[in-house]
Amino acid sequence: MSRLLTAVLSLFISWQLQADEPAQVMLIGVFHFSNPGKDVVKVKTFDVLSDESQAYLQAFAERLSAFKPTKVLLEYNPDNEALMNQRYADYLAGSYELEVNEVYQLGFRIARQAGLKSVQSFDHRDLNWNAEPMFEYARQHDAPEMKDFDAIIAEVSRQQNLALETMSLRELLQRCNDAEQDRINMDLYLATNAIGAGDGWSGADAAASWWQRNFRMYANIQKAARPGDRIIVIGGQGHTAILKTLLSIDTRLQGVKVDDYF
Repeated sequence: MSRLLTAVLSLFISWQLQADEPAQVMLIGVFHFSNPGKDVVKVKTFDVLSDESQAYLQAFAERLSAFKPTKVLLEYNPDNEALMNQRYADYLAGSYELEVNEVYQLGFRIARQAGLKSVQSFDHRDLNWNAEPMFEYARQHDAPEMKDFDAIIAEVSRQQNLALETMSLRELLQRCNDAEQDRINMDLYLATNAIGAGDGWSGADAAASWWQRNFRMYANIQKAARPGDRIIVIGGQGHTAILKTLLSIDTRLQGVKVDDYF
């Protein structure tokens, strides 16, 4: 066998092995850098534009480049795909100043460090948490679950605001990716799940609507993943808590923890 043929076969075998490798997916949960105030949990803002925070974000993006991501998926309206990638192109050209949003401050930085030419949305906006029928039922029937839910929300809000006041950006991001915090986040929807049980199921339907949106977001991740890909996905912890659960049971994708990069 000639050396040329041996080399060609070796390259083919190497390519085939790589092609069969499952895509690796790193999910990074975040709090909203520019808080729109739309979440049930009401929290204060955190100054990500401080010198300390800006230095950390840059260093964090540089460390994540060691993962060698081939794609960066972000949480923005998919209808704005062209607009966001024009902004990203302008950022690469040095003519776009990053806005106060995790999509830009973290997502764009990571994509640039990785040498990527584009970013991509994994979000889904056609569905959201359909909770109004549950709230209406709870008001009409004085549901005890709603009183418990309100108490839980108050405590979660208090703890989150305390964290925003006392923690560094690094510590806040670590908190957004903590397994216990993910459990608490998902448990919020179980607290009201029994409202209307056997009588319209408004609590269970509300919880299911939130999970349905996240199932569709996860489907977007699956669609984007190709064998051999190394994908970073950045989203609010309310989403990543569920997405990490789905990723942990998905035999088609390989999850990678972000913990070592903080």
